[in-house]
Amino acid sequence: MLAKRIIPCLDIKNSRTVKGINFINLKDAGDPVDLAVKYSEGGADELVFLDITATKEGRGTFAKLVYEIANKINIPFTVGGGIKSIEDVDVLLNNGADKVSINSHAVNQPSFIDNLASKYGSQCVVVAVDAKQIEDDWYIHLVGGSVKTEIKLFDWAKELEYRGAGEILFTSMDHDGTKGGFANKALKTLSELINIPVIASGGAGKIEHFTSVFKEGKADAALAASVFHYNEIEIKDLKIELNNNNIPIRL
Repeated sequence: MLAKRIIPCLDIKNSRTVKGINFINLKDAGDPVDLAVKYSEGGADELVFLDITATKEGRGTFAKLVYEIANKINIPFTVGGGIKSIEDVDVLLNNGADKVSINSHAVNQPSFIDNLASKYGSQCVVVAVDAKQIEDDWYIHLVGGSVKTEIKLFDWAKELEYRGAGEILFTSMDHDGTKGGFANKALKTLSELINIPVIASGGAGKIEHFTSVFKEGKADAALAASVFHYNEIEIKDLKIELNNNNIPIRL
């Protein structure tokens, strides 16, 4: 069985790491380079770096910060935010990113996923999926969660796999920042529906939530932000507890 992964997420706005609740009320959480080094040295398996306002503000993801991070850490990291072209991806990969994450543009132009997978390989393509539960269905939201679509989560996940996405980063908007636990029921459905890795995001608050997201949610990786940024959970302690619960993890 493949080892589960612990992935701190750095949401970036104006070159600072920020964190909010339900995608709003953003607060400063520190310098992204300093945090990246801390996590790399502290046992994180990967990092995700998202320029969260790039799409809304019409900017491309700035490569300078990516380059600086890449030159100071030794673990893989994914970069996303405002990616709309092969040229955008070339710049990010050339500056040190290992993978790219696309979201809004994947919905607006699904063939972009095919193109990226064809040129770089599926292992390089992460599709971020922000969804909110409305009655009995989960619906995809775009532009930092501010625009609802009529696309249903599970239908979209199957299409993403078909088009060549290597991983899906699923964030439950209802759980984001609440520290009440991950959306395990939806995650379990996703993980059983598709054959590519599912990264769980939204809701981490204590170590037990990570245990349950792997056991109950069947996630391949768990992503979190504030619990790591504010030193509420130490990654090494988390991994020891996961190992004690017979969850395969790199110590």
